[in-house]
Amino acid sequence: MVNEQKSLLTYKTEDGFEVNSLLVTPEFASEEDLYESPIIINLYGVLGHFLTRGTPARLPPLLKEKNISTLSVNTRMAFMGQIMGEGIFPDTIHEMKESVNILQKEGFRNIFMLGYSLGANMAVYYASQTDSFGIKGLILEGCSYSLPYSQQRRLERNKSIPSYEDIYRKAREILGPNPQKKKNDQIFIVYRAWGDSFNPIDGEMFTYRTWWYMRGPQAYYAKTCEIIEDVNVPVLFIHGENDDIVDVWEPKELKDIMNQSGKEDVTLRYIPEAKHDCIENPKDSIDAITKWISEVSAKM
Repeated sequence: MVNEQKSLLTYKTEDGFEVNSLLVTPEFASEEDLYESPIIINLYGVLGHFLTRGTPARLPPLLKEKNISTLSVNTRMAFMGQIMGEGIFPDTIHEMKESVNILQKEGFRNIFMLGYSLGANMAVYYASQTDSFGIKGLILEGCSYSLPYSQQRRLERNKSIPSYEDIYRKAREILGPNPQKKKNDQIFIVYRAWGDSFNPIDGEMFTYRTWWYMRGPQAYYAKTCEIIEDVNVPVLFIHGENDDIVDVWEPKELKDIMNQSGKEDVTLRYIPEAKHDCIENPKDSIDAITKWISEVSAKM
């Protein structure tokens, strides 16, 4: 008998970043059953943390009831990464790779990856650049069509201060010809980023480097619409019918791009009575995930 467990794992990536992850596993009759059962690497969004409300916190116990294990990963986007300067979007590939490596070394064989919000765009980036190394499929919750396009459209709609174009001009001035250098990076605030008021809840904060690589017009790896056709594993999109952050057309367009590139194993499920966080409707969300994993596993 293998008892259910919750374990905090700490490990370092190839570039030296220290990752904290939470491993949650159900009870199994044997280690063989544990390692043969599905496990989901759980990634989440901007300023996320696996103790926050919604998908990051609620998904592991819900999946545990369905005999699915999870590894919830604090990437460099957590711990205020986009504000403190560590949250460089392309660098997140290191903690995704190392998380897969850790699970494989432990003995897990049926590894999936679920990205929530920004985490969905990160998951697509990982799968497209590594030929989906070590994972059997992607689950993308609230996935944006393109992070740069999404922010530009949002800032224009809300008449943000500064504007998207002003941020780009300032970023080029501050960062110079080599944005990889950290020396001159600075924090800045975008007012009216999420709404038409100057209340803090409608504001947004970055450093110029974190913005450049995640939201800027040259942030290629954050342009999910341009790289998703290189994903070669089954994909499930789940999307809240009432999502107030990512429009309902966005996952459909991404699915269409994959289908047009010859990828047929792509599923889209709209979750009723849910906004950006599909776990607002836990039953339909978990049903969609578990049914899809079962179908994918049956094809292996």
